[in-house]
Amino acid sequence: MSIISPEIGADTAWPAEATRRMNRMYRRQRHIYDGTRRYYLLGRDRLIAGLQPAAGADVLEIGCGTGRNLVLSARRYPDARFFGVDVSTEMLTSAISAISRRGLTGRIRVAHGDASAFDPQALFGVAAFDTVMISYSLSMIPQWRCVLEGAASHLKPGGRLHIVDFGNQEGLPAIARALLVRWLAMFDVTPRDDLDGVLMAMAAGPGADLEFERPFRGYVQYAVLTLPPAPGKP
Repeated sequence: MSIISPEIGADTAWPAEATRRMNRMYRRQRHIYDGTRRYYLLGRDRLIAGLQPAAGADVLEIGCGTGRNLVLSARRYPDARFFGVDVSTEMLTSAISAISRRGLTGRIRVAHGDASAFDPQALFGVAAFDTVMISYSLSMIPQWRCVLEGAASHLKPGGRLHIVDFGNQEGLPAIARALLVRWLAMFDVTPRDDLDGVLMAMAAGPGADLEFERPFRGYVQYAVLTLPPAPGKP
């Protein structure tokens, strides 16, 4: 299995400006990203622990970045297949390197794609996934609601959408909250304060199940949306 989709660069509809912006931001940062983000991107390991994919399951990460989550997930769940998309070719370069170093090129594929509009069938030959995960990406994507709707549309019946991202820090002291929000804005990060409401509306339509938490005094938002199974299946 190839590590990266041959379609990269072939579609003139790629979001060129988003790619340029993210590449400018991460061209140098990608080399220290995993070492520095471990201290404040809380909840990622909990997300991975909660995936629990069945043997043969297909798992997609939207906004896969350096591939950190994909590598850890693939090592933890050796019977599943993993896929990732990211708009930054710089970050994908790091992901490809990390996947190759750990001998996981046969179980992880990554491709260049716009999180708000991509075709997994064209990229990976996979029409739908058992699980989709989004880790600290929604807060950086202006069209984040479109990303959520697209993610749900890429799930199989009974599939699960796992999300972890910054919260609105409602439990933190006011000055700490103000400083954190200002610091995050330097990296084009905006916590999505209405994430719970958007997910509740999404869940209500098809009768999906939603788990939603704000741990660490609201620093983190953690959600799992589970679609109902296909008719006739438990």
